[in-house]
Amino acid sequence: MPPSSPEPPGVPDPVPPGVPDLGRPDVPDPDTAGTNPEQGSAVVEFTFLALLLMVPVVYFIITLGQLQGGSFAVAGAADQAAKVFVAQADAGAGRAAAEQAVQLALADYGQPAGNATLETACSSPDCTAAGSAVTVTVRLTVPLPFVPFGEALRLDAGHLSATSTQIVGRFR
Repeated sequence: MPPSSPEPPGVPDPVPPGVPDLGRPDVPDPDTAGTNPEQGSAVVEFTFLALLLMVPVVYFIITLGQLQGGSFAVAGAADQAAKVFVAQADAGAGRAAAEQAVQLALADYGQPAGNATLETACSSPDCTAAGSAVTVTVRLTVPLPFVPFGEALRLDAGHLSATSTQIVGRFR
């Protein structure tokens, strides 16, 4: 294939005979510019794969945040319930105050009080006797976030519990 412009004498032909002249690779051919069927598909593939991979990762992070918040809630609730219990004059008032403290602590961390249970145990028959140890255990079920029928299906992210013990003081 002869060159498109005549070469000066003495300058060798840059393309050997029998090899098609494809032009320079860094200069686009104006006849075929913009007709590549694969052009722009990388953006679509990246967007699709990013969504496919990022949604589960974000959901996992949100679930871990719910579990962490729940663990802070049960630890604080158990500690405050035990402290409030030993400050009351009788065991009935102590249990009522402990339940109120648990509800308040769980509400502070955005956990529903209906998912928690409270158990109290005393080292002696009289829970308010001086030197008696009062142990409070709070258990919390943390549901999976954004699941519409999680209660009916029993889909939980985890079951957490915390225990705190306080000694009833001699002086109140």
